[in-house]
Amino acid sequence: MGEGRARIAASILNANLGNLAYDVRRVIRAGADRIHLDVMDAQFVPNLTFGAGTIRALRPATKAPFDAHLMIAEPGRWLDAFLEAGCDSITIHVEITEPIEPVLRRIRAAGRAAGLALRPGTPLSALEPYRELLDIVMVMTVEPGFGGQDFMRDVAEAKILQARDLLSHKPWGGEVHVDGGVNRETAELVGGLGADVLVVGTALFTKGRDQAREVRLVRTLADEGFANERNDGVPPRPRDEMVRFAQLPRHLAGPLRDAVERGDVPVVMLRGDGQVNPDGVRDYDLLIPRSAEAWARDQFSEAREAASVEADAWRARLLAAAGDTPPEPGT
Repeated sequence: MGEGRARIAASILNANLGNLAYDVRRVIRAGADRIHLDVMDAQFVPNLTFGAGTIRALRPATKAPFDAHLMIAEPGRWLDAFLEAGCDSITIHVEITEPIEPVLRRIRAAGRAAGLALRPGTPLSALEPYRELLDIVMVMTVEPGFGGQDFMRDVAEAKILQARDLLSHKPWGGEVHVDGGVNRETAELVGGLGADVLVVGTALFTKGRDQAREVRLVRTLADEGFANERNDGVPPRPRDEMVRFAQLPRHLAGPLRDAVERGDVPVVMLRGDGQVNPDGVRDYDLLIPRSAEAWARDQFSEAREAASVEADAWRARLLAAAGDTPPEPGT
């Protein structure tokens, strides 16, 4: 993953369709975090691009996440093909006429991130019935269908912060994507409104542009916008950066890890650099994503404190059983 908070999803709509695998590898080497796949069916939007077969053929080109944006009338009909093709996240449109909830549930049941996109003229309230099923809200700042359109600033200002609020119930994993006209001129505004993922297409695949420089510029400007507008001028840290939440003996770290993970927050449990216990084993670190740190404190501070107290009592029992006397505090 890149440095900073903003993530760059490279839309390959304007890439060289005759040599997509090369362009995919090239843009990931340039620093893009994921590949954005615009699938259009010439029904839901007036354009036709590629389908699941192309995505399946591209999948071996990179290990970077594939982010599919299905601008199609019947995503439920074709969903299995896109899941099997290797898409890591799938976003459909709230304006489709088929039932939306079953499609979102199928995406999540397959272990992928589920999203809803909305056209510039669609109010964000249209997403409210599906709030609990969403991992992604995609704010379209151009009319879907073609690349290279002008960015709609008024739509961004009206919807991005609202989209952030719509996902506020998720302690981890909720992402606001902004798609359409995102480049070095608009990145600071988008970042300042709290967008997590910037979909960048034309700016990366214009002939003569230095892709790596464009990725750095867009990410840096988005992070500057976030710092100035949302973070009191402090440069943001990566949302997916892992931070230590607790340091405990293994038999106490495990149950706390399991409790946190039941809240759909991933926990990495590693032997850390803490004290060596009387049984000869060091304490374990519980690492959680930085974006979930405040939630974990609110939900599990008492459990963490209780585990720490139990750890001290357990160490004292082991020392007593070995005929040792624990040292006085501060010695």
